[in-house]
Amino acid sequence: MFGRLVKESFVRNPRRKLLTAAALVVGMAVATATLTIALEVGDRLAREFRSLGANLLVTPQSDTLPVEIGGVDYRPVNEGAYLSEADLGKLKTIFWRHNVLGFTPFLDVSIAIQQSENAAPTRTMLIGTWNAKEVPVPDGTTFKTGVSVTHPWWKIRGRWFRDGANECVIGAALAKTMAGIVPGKVIYVSNEMGGDSAQDHSTLAKGTPLEVVGIVSTDDAEDKAVLAPLEIAQNISGHPGKFRQLFVSALTKPADAFSERDPLKMTPTEYDRWFCSPYISSIAFQIKTVLPGTEVRTIRRVADTEGNILSRVSTLLWIVTITALIAAALAVAATSATTVLERRGEVGVMKALGATNTLVAGIFLAEQLLLAIAGASMGFVLGALLARSLGSSIFGTPASPRLILFPVVLGLAAIVAFTGSLIPLRRAARLNPAPILRGE
Repeated sequence: MFGRLVKESFVRNPRRKLLTAAALVVGMAVATATLTIALEVGDRLAREFRSLGANLLVTPQSDTLPVEIGGVDYRPVNEGAYLSEADLGKLKTIFWRHNVLGFTPFLDVSIAIQQSENAAPTRTMLIGTWNAKEVPVPDGTTFKTGVSVTHPWWKIRGRWFRDGANECVIGAALAKTMAGIVPGKVIYVSNEMGGDSAQDHSTLAKGTPLEVVGIVSTDDAEDKAVLAPLEIAQNISGHPGKFRQLFVSALTKPADAFSERDPLKMTPTEYDRWFCSPYISSIAFQIKTVLPGTEVRTIRRVADTEGNILSRVSTLLWIVTITALIAAALAVAATSATTVLERRGEVGVMKALGATNTLVAGIFLAEQLLLAIAGASMGFVLGALLARSLGSSIFGTPASPRLILFPVVLGLAAIVAFTGSLIPLRRAARLNPAPILRGE
């Protein structure tokens, strides 16, 4: 009997049901689209932000402060602490190893450059680094990384040096200062500054020959330096297998108050939650664990920008979702209120025959539940199509449907339908059958 009453309600009053279903379809479509984008926006934007470069800087814990004048580091090459290049593969063994997109070591050496035996030497910095290095990982695999990952905004005219070859690239500002240095030119570099004598010039000419293969523009101190394979800088400085700075590019989630807490003061449960979240602080902590004796600092210019934008975009998406749900609930409430008014006579007859308020409410709620299922199903399909379109326009690739959202959307549709029906149902419960049957 209960099912028959619900069925007859749909057959005799289809117009109101269609309006309620339409409101639920629109609300659930918007909710599905925004939730789908919200699930992908973090990873998508985080990967886009990696074009800003590395967001972590690793240095020896006991390293001395740099003494730079005009972009040139005047510390003696044997001063300060160094890190081992052989340990870098351990970065791909941490808990969030898949979030470590790349890392690049740097070793700065004060050098003198000569273009020929009789040319006067020019003092500058040689920066040893990786271009595209295959790094062995303890699990037996290899990982390819270098400046193309951690410093993607650097612009090269010509080509990058090959790792392990006697090649280099010249900073754009240095190339302008030293006329005649073009791709294909061979220069000689030495960590000793020569004088004006022919003997000094000859000594420098016996330094390491490097073929210039490109000119790099970085809009930073590297524009006044020579960039070469890390092995070259290690040999010149006398520190084979060592480096002084490490830039790491890692996918992270926006920082919040919890991420900034001291892990040593957390409870075991809080520590597990923090450790298992890709906060930049937890990834930095894990890097320090596999590279002991290091200091890992956040490059705030990059990390803060990522966190602010991700937080604002996520907040905007949640506001749109909540607004769509509220609008759908108001539409359901309006149509439900009208339905109750139209069916006052039916409610009065049921109550006169002994129907309780619970039974009357159950009939209306069963109708709303069926409408919620239908609206959620259609809304999920439309929302998935809308999410694909938004993904293509925003990120260049369509957003993939998330089937895990379907039960969430069903639940939201049921909540919206029930919430919108509460006030009309309360009014129906207060209806007195006597005046209704008398036509009052």
